[in-house]
Amino acid sequence: MNQLIIPKHIYDEMIAHCRAGYPDEACGILAGSGNEITKIYRMANSESSPVSYMMDPSEQAAVNRDLRANSLAMISIFHSHPSSAAYPSQKDRELALWDGEPAHGDAVYVIVSLCEEQPVAKAFSIKSEEIRAIEIAVKQTPAD
Repeated sequence: MNQLIIPKHIYDEMIAHCRAGYPDEACGILAGSGNEITKIYRMANSESSPVSYMMDPSEQAAVNRDLRANSLAMISIFHSHPSSAAYPSQKDRELALWDGEPAHGDAVYVIVSLCEEQPVAKAFSIKSEEIRAIEIAVKQTPAD
């Protein structure tokens, strides 16, 4: 995957969720089909940490049930960096175990940096310590 397409209202909701989690990292899941996001799942950071996140297993199970019920795929995992750049940390690289489902292509990790006045979101493919940038295209939709 070379591009992740996110509707503006979902992008804005992701940024708001990350800001609401400050000063801790916030996290969530972006779902859809192919490279197009159609749904956001705002998750709780069970670690309540400014340098780490962990999604609650019961929340993840509920998301998985909803994904199946709505024929959606998990396309991306997102989290914030409250005080560092939107680039995978060493811990992010070590914990990047999700390689995505083969039918859906590359897994995408979105990192939202909150260390500047305006949040910066960037997307990456992380496989075996290899980091590749993915373009984020924010798309206007009738819902925006």
